[in-house]
Amino acid sequence: MRLTDFDAMTFDCYGTIIDWERGILAILAPWAREQGLETTDDGLLEAFAALEGDIQRMNPTQPYPEVLRDVFMGLARRLGALADPEQARAFGESVGEWPPFADSAAALQSLKRTHQLAILSNVDNASIRRSVARLGVEFDLIVTAEDAGAYKPAHNHFENAFAWFERHGTPPERIVHVAQSLHHDHVPAKALGMRTIWVDRRRGKPGGATPTTSDTVTPDLVVASLEELAQMSVSG
Repeated sequence: MRLTDFDAMTFDCYGTIIDWERGILAILAPWAREQGLETTDDGLLEAFAALEGDIQRMNPTQPYPEVLRDVFMGLARRLGALADPEQARAFGESVGEWPPFADSAAALQSLKRTHQLAILSNVDNASIRRSVARLGVEFDLIVTAEDAGAYKPAHNHFENAFAWFERHGTPPERIVHVAQSLHHDHVPAKALGMRTIWVDRRRGKPGGATPTTSDTVTPDLVVASLEELAQMSVSG
């Protein structure tokens, strides 16, 4: 597969562009220590993944800050810790503070020279605006869960993007999806006939804030970072 086969790239944001595990742990790890909980960072992230997925499946139109609030409260109950509503609210509003990966801004600026860029993200509009402002990159299209009325792995984000790109002269076969999450992104993208690039940010390490998938899915290309992807674009 060559990147010149495509006119547009759609990206997951959190886990792919934004280091959401670092952002999540910046709040959850100190809280767990204060509570005297016997858990690891990986344990916190895996519990986060399970709770977030359950809440999004049960409440597909719930705003993402409220999802995070409920994740925090559920995590406290699961671990037998104090469930502080104010801390839960602060966690829900923390998305815009989560840091980008070190390579994200420069890589996206490079890819922008050769491709249209879009974000398909499982957050709300206010949060994504704060995150994009940290990147200094202008995206052609952003579709959030708030826009789509659902959370990935539902197909709504992708269908919205297809419709927008069709109106602007780019057919689906000229779009490639770039993402870290096999569960949230590669499974639905492949089901819709897209070609995909897996950004394996965890470099094969299991666990983390992204649920595993029971579906068999094979990305068309695997890279370890967006920097690697941008270098491929430059080299053709």
